[in-house]
Amino acid sequence: MGVAGPPGPVMDRDEVDRALARLGAEHEAIETSLLALQDHAGRRLLEGAQLTGATRDRWAAAEQAITLLWSYFDAYAHALRTAREVRSRRKWPNRDDLGELTELLRGEAVTVASGASTTGGAQSITGPAKLSEHFTLAALVQRMNDLYASSLDMVVAADAVWSALPARIDMLAAELGRTRQLAHSVGVRPGEHPAGDDLERITSSLTRLREQVVSDPLTYWQKAQGSSAPGGGRPDTTAYDRQARALEEVRREIEAVLTVRQDAEARLGRLRDVLSRADRTLAEARSARGEVLAKIAASEVPAVSGPPIALQEQLARAAEYRRHGQWHRLSPLLESLESKADDELLRARESLTAVTAPLAVRAELRGRLDAYKAKVGSLGFAEDPFLVERYDAARRMLWSAPCDLRVAEQAVLRYQRAAAEVLSAGGPERAAPTDRRGES
Repeated sequence: MGVAGPPGPVMDRDEVDRALARLGAEHEAIETSLLALQDHAGRRLLEGAQLTGATRDRWAAAEQAITLLWSYFDAYAHALRTAREVRSRRKWPNRDDLGELTELLRGEAVTVASGASTTGGAQSITGPAKLSEHFTLAALVQRMNDLYASSLDMVVAADAVWSALPARIDMLAAELGRTRQLAHSVGVRPGEHPAGDDLERITSSLTRLREQVVSDPLTYWQKAQGSSAPGGGRPDTTAYDRQARALEEVRREIEAVLTVRQDAEARLGRLRDVLSRADRTLAEARSARGEVLAKIAASEVPAVSGPPIALQEQLARAAEYRRHGQWHRLSPLLESLESKADDELLRARESLTAVTAPLAVRAELRGRLDAYKAKVGSLGFAEDPFLVERYDAARRMLWSAPCDLRVAEQAVLRYQRAAAEVLSAGGPERAAPTDRRGES
């Protein structure tokens, strides 16, 4: 602040009265705000808290600012009282009174000692501290407004974090405790199951988070961008939300383990049934392969694998887990076994289909041969010697063992062509039978 200069033109009586009324209203507003700040719950909490980090540093500065605010307010109130006393000397102030009032109301007539006007020690930002500073009442109000806004912003921010986060952390900790008990009941413990290790990490993180929130709340305050209003912003819940999501994932995993405990017997029964059907299907395929090799000639028959011994062993292990209540181990094993068992049954069925394919081809050829014979017989050509000969040749190949499917198929085709020729030549006036033995 510089040396006081001329306050401008001398005010008249009306200007003085209006200025005094305005300054009186400002005095009441400032006093109300300072008292509200003094009684603010956040300020009382800050005074009694063991603070650390940024909150400790900012609260130390805010305490000095609040002390300075009261010093400024006292100086402001003293200057206002002085001006009112001068104005009360006479109803119609003379020129000397008006000059003095102009100096009090517009000039740098408020003096604040250096101990009250500096908050950073004997050395100010711009140089050595002055013995005193001089303010106009308007400048002093502006200075008080700035200090009040910064102090209130710090108090409101800390109070908002303390009002929001510790209660939410405590609620999450209670949920964590219930989840830990549930986890322990199904065998999910640290060192034995990943979810148990996750619960330990969440517990440590929540404990650490609460300590940090209580001692350094401003670390968890997110100021609103572009906002200059005191307390403009919101508590930063990122760390809390991360732990809440982690706990929810663990809880879902434990519920899955609980579901396993409830449905374990039914699922084990289904697995036994599926593996039993796969075993029977493979046994049928092995038996069918022997039949095919004996009855079908010149045919490649795929090999059939043995029973699913490895899956049977895993199924026995799953039953052991159920008997001992090791649900956390049973859960992933059952999921793996259910997928593998279904695949095993499908593989067994595909193996049976591949092995019995030659028998299916033979059965199809037999059916085709008999169908053509029935058609020929229905039209009155059952006794045709040429057709009888072709039919007997095909039938001997299809009903003899081992059966050469390629040769038998050619014999059936020859019978089909011969039957087609006879049927196309036949009719109401059928031609006389001819000798077709020389045909190929």
